[in-house]
Amino acid sequence: MQQASDPIVTDLVLIGGGHSHAIALQLLGMNPLPGVCTTLISDVTYTPYSGMLPGQVAGFYSYDETHIDLRRLARFAGAQFYRDRAVRLDLERDRVICANRPPVAFDCLSIDIGSTPAIAAIPGVAEYATPAKPVPQFLRAWESVIQAVEKAPHQPLSLGIVGGGAGGVELAVNMQRNLHQRFRNAGQPPENLHIHLFHRGRALLPNHNRWVSRRLRQILRQRGVGLHLGESVSRVTAEYIVCESGLRVRCDLVFWVTQASAPPWVKQSDLSTDSDGFILVRETLQSVSHPRIFATGDIATMENYQRPKAGVFAVRQGKPLFENLRHFLFGEPLQLYRPQKRYLGLIGTGDRSAIASWSFLGWQSPFLWQWKDYIDRKFMRRFSEFPEMVALPPLSRVKFPSQSSPLYCAGCGSKVGSSTLKRVLERLNLTENPEILIGLDSPDDAAVVRVPRVPSGRQSHRLLAHTIDYFTSLINDPFLFGQIVTNHCLSDLFAMGAMPQSVLAAVTIPHGSESKQEEILYQLLSGVVRVLQQCHTPLVGGHTTEGSELAVGLACNGLVCEDRILRKSGMKPSEVLILTKALGTGTLFAAEMRSKAQGRWIDGAVESMLLSNQMAAQLFLEWGATACTDVTGFGLVGHLLEMVRASQVGVELDLDAIPALEGAIEMISQEITSSLHSQNFQFSARIRNSPRGQNSPSYQLLFDPQTAGGLLAAVPADRAKDCLKALHSSGYLDSQIIGCVVPADNGCADLTVGDRPIGFA
Repeated sequence: MQQASDPIVTDLVLIGGGHSHAIALQLLGMNPLPGVCTTLISDVTYTPYSGMLPGQVAGFYSYDETHIDLRRLARFAGAQFYRDRAVRLDLERDRVICANRPPVAFDCLSIDIGSTPAIAAIPGVAEYATPAKPVPQFLRAWESVIQAVEKAPHQPLSLGIVGGGAGGVELAVNMQRNLHQRFRNAGQPPENLHIHLFHRGRALLPNHNRWVSRRLRQILRQRGVGLHLGESVSRVTAEYIVCESGLRVRCDLVFWVTQASAPPWVKQSDLSTDSDGFILVRETLQSVSHPRIFATGDIATMENYQRPKAGVFAVRQGKPLFENLRHFLFGEPLQLYRPQKRYLGLIGTGDRSAIASWSFLGWQSPFLWQWKDYIDRKFMRRFSEFPEMVALPPLSRVKFPSQSSPLYCAGCGSKVGSSTLKRVLERLNLTENPEILIGLDSPDDAAVVRVPRVPSGRQSHRLLAHTIDYFTSLINDPFLFGQIVTNHCLSDLFAMGAMPQSVLAAVTIPHGSESKQEEILYQLLSGVVRVLQQCHTPLVGGHTTEGSELAVGLACNGLVCEDRILRKSGMKPSEVLILTKALGTGTLFAAEMRSKAQGRWIDGAVESMLLSNQMAAQLFLEWGATACTDVTGFGLVGHLLEMVRASQVGVELDLDAIPALEGAIEMISQEITSSLHSQNFQFSARIRNSPRGQNSPSYQLLFDPQTAGGLLAAVPADRAKDCLKALHSSGYLDSQIIGCVVPADNGCADLTVGDRPIGFA
């Protein structure tokens, strides 16, 4: 018997990575909630801090300085991170419906997805205007403007900004300063730039006092920004902004920064909303209609308080939200949050000066910019320099079994219940396969699958290939983990030229309530089945157990014709080696476990691991590959040495050609490596000129263990270039020719590393 601690009994789901959720996750990392599984759903890995975004437009801040790495923050908080877009709520079943994954179940839900500019039904806006939100789309458009100016500074540029609130005005002054400086640096007259600001009101910044409005109007005019006040835009074309008054202004690019609007799915989910579609919440930040749902930031409207959609309120709501989520989950009385009537607004003017707006008072000074810069940087450090974890005082009515956890059995007593399995299999909606005689639909002691006969006219015999692999979760998303493991396991078959025939799964699910185990198993197997369906392979059975952490393995069998089998042996001198994926998953996930990896690096690694090796194997067969293997736990050198020994040849590697995932070189240079790396490094004894190779930053990557890594194949030199082109066209963009096969030196099959280009590439 073994004892488990804090089994999962409650699912807390956060939709969106807004300011309130970022603060709540930071507090959660410092104050873990026993028995609660927290999941963050966000369609982006990096969420912008609105207070610093204008400074980024002005060129004062980099992207990383103005964005919070949600994947890293979720890791610190002990939360699952699902990179996906919520599209609907199923409030009858308490599930979040996402665009690209199975529904996500919740017991308590919080929404902080911000807002988008209201476009309404104005013709041409959707086609020709760029909204200020979502921010990634806006920043891509802004980057295209900067690139256009740097590429052709002699060309005049006309920009239109629609919206005279704080957002539109602040963008105008910061864009103007940045672009004027670029024109000057290129020796071109600043008059090449024309910025036009359109606002339907007669005064700018309607939510601020008159002095602030007049001062910014004066600044804009001094800088040559065309102000079109009292103008309502009626149409946008590819070249013009057209107003109801008949005014037509030529604009190369239009930015839309009007009043906020809510995504339609919020109201369609039957939540109580205001007339504009924002979620109505009480002073506890709970939905008026659904108390188990919380909402903060721009997406929420407090029913008794009328406040503008400003980031300051989302920041202030972060701690009250965390406290109320915590108290709600543990059955404690909730606290009331009352937003302040007045708040200090600091508006940057693009010249390292800022305007303060407080009630009827206003003031401009460079000191205010320095103060604002200090406040903003201090705020962002909360999400990059994580403090030591501290414990909160115990709540008085903890409902989770943290003090008297049940004892869990080992052996067959640790199996997941049959009713849980039955419900999961029903939810998976597995399609019927006539080749399966006995499978999941009629469980028996073993699955029975009919082996297809060789098509008539073919002389080769069909062989049955078997493989198995199993490992614990390396990413806090069971749906993605299921896909990654399946790609990893099937890769052994693809590397031999075999096509999968059937698969058995062995799964370990963390201890928890029956309903929570069901959801984890459903997410995991949904990922497994998604990959299997892509290669038309059925899941025919398996085994489940309970344990301390999530783990899964697959036993796969496949068919291969005897005359098409690929082996590790068969390499011949003068052939070249092609690697289909970049290296680095081992060091990157070791860094991720230590909160050292950037979110974008893990995104890139996941994208690589989700790429199946099936098509690559087919292409290698088409282009006459003589030997093949997949690069996994033993690293590139370990698996290559198996090929070298089996073929009795030598290999020369070009270290400069070894593809590396973003961040991998940086992390491995800091000696952040997988626990298996040191054992793999023993293979360096088989590299003849190892000391020479150690001077290359790519050298240590040769020993990095890979998960769902690429294929490594030997291809005739005269076909290598065309094979590589076919791989690139099929999505294997990191494919590279990394070396050549040479005769064994005095009968010794060894590796040699070099830094010269491969001449036959």
